[in-house]
Amino acid sequence: MKNLITNTKEIFTSVLRFSGLAYWVQIVTENPRCTYYFGPFLTTQEANEAKAGYIEDLEDESAVIISVNVQRCQPKNLTIFDELSELPDPEIRPTFSGQLS
Repeated sequence: MKNLITNTKEIFTSVLRFSGLAYWVQIVTENPRCTYYFGPFLTTQEANEAKAGYIEDLEDESAVIISVNVQRCQPKNLTIFDELSELPDPEIRPTFSGQLS
């Protein structure tokens, strides 16, 4: 009976996921500058119960948490790396030997 309930729950969660109605834990971090999505979850309660573990894992990896949200969405990527934060400062230009800056 327990397997039937688990399988039914997984199927229902998959339907919600593909329809954009599942709940996800969104965690935005600094260092690295990323947005992570954990889920899908059937209810906000399930997502809220799970988020402490995700926060702990990221903090164990020395990530600095900026925000944590539980929301209904349909993320295309589960990890989004902010590439713009890695671009060099346009005001800093390398000076090569024999060149004036």
